[in-house]
Amino acid sequence: MKALAVAAGIVFWTLVLGVAVLMFFPAGEEGEPVAVLQVDAAPPAPAAPSGAVGVDLPPGFSVTGPSMAPNAPPPRPAAPVLAPPGQGTTMMPVTPNAPPLAPPGPSGALETPERHGAAPGGDSGTKMAASELTAGIDQTGSVPLAPVPVPALIEESPYGPLPKIAIDGRRPAEVYARPSNYAKVAGGPPRVAVLLNGLGVPGAPDGDIIKGLPPPISIAYGAYGRSLQERVTQARAEGHEVLLAIPLEPNDYPAEDPGPHTLLTTLPTTDNIKRLHWLMSRYTGYVGVTNYMGAKFETTSASLKPVLEEVKRRGLIYFDDGSVEGSTAGQIAKDLELEYSTAQVRLDAATLDKALAELEAAAKAQGAAIGVAKAEPATAKRIADWAGSLEEKGLVLVPVSTAMRSPRQS
Repeated sequence: MKALAVAAGIVFWTLVLGVAVLMFFPAGEEGEPVAVLQVDAAPPAPAAPSGAVGVDLPPGFSVTGPSMAPNAPPPRPAAPVLAPPGQGTTMMPVTPNAPPLAPPGPSGALETPERHGAAPGGDSGTKMAASELTAGIDQTGSVPLAPVPVPALIEESPYGPLPKIAIDGRRPAEVYARPSNYAKVAGGPPRVAVLLNGLGVPGAPDGDIIKGLPPPISIAYGAYGRSLQERVTQARAEGHEVLLAIPLEPNDYPAEDPGPHTLLTTLPTTDNIKRLHWLMSRYTGYVGVTNYMGAKFETTSASLKPVLEEVKRRGLIYFDDGSVEGSTAGQIAKDLELEYSTAQVRLDAATLDKALAELEAAAKAQGAAIGVAKAEPATAKRIADWAGSLEEKGLVLVPVSTAMRSPRQS
């Protein structure tokens, strides 16, 4: 019996080895196919019993198949899909077939397409068709505006920080402006803008007067008073772009005195530029300069031209408040190719409703119009109420810098 069992074992293992040889080695001549072992798919596993434990995996990883039974070893997670080459050395899971991320920015951080293509300053970087622009209050950009100052736009002087054009060509007129999709786009709703001036000058009301105004309202601060930088920073925190109001000689100076460091026709150019630098150094974060008074100075081109040359050299705009009859600012700015505009309507408190209607008509006729109002509590409240009516009138409230850059209708 023992010999019979041994013989049976030898026969069994001989058969097993024979089958294995046939499965793994060619059985025919060269070129004939080898044997293929076909394995049918396993039937679906039964649902996991109650109490099965799940596994939390990092984003980009997934586990397919049945849920895990208690005490069962976890299945191997799928390998992450790596980001395409050229996106830095950091490997990160991404969604298959998703659009590639933009290349790293200067800081080394990955940028979204929106950030990667954003433009500084008054241009929001999002080019919109005129048909996409709506009436009402321009909602472009964020509130608050970006912090100031930008170090690249600052020149130190004996008086304090002065604005300048950055080495890379950026100008304060663009970087410090409130962004707007309505700038440099023809068509769309007519634009109206309002500059509230009369702050930061002798006898000015409290700066809290601007609270509650829509962000596109632009604010002009003079160079007098305490905590001016705090006031300007607060205005920008509420979304308002700021202009610097410089005192210019009126006709009856010194009986009517705009204050210390007034630019005078009787002073040599070098002295007026020194005064201008003192005025410019009181705070930072303004897009440009506007006049405070100046009936005599603005009509004297020999005195005004060097000042406007300095304004352009420092990357600023010049906005004329429209109060000076016979001002030479427009012609000088044109000759210098200085970014310039003037107010179409003076928004006087005594005739405010009529003046606002004139501003609306001017915007519809020209495509854009700018009004100037003196900072007074009743005036500020009325303008805020008026802004809420613009949507139904088919107009849009924009910052002054945007109205200046909006194409005019012929």
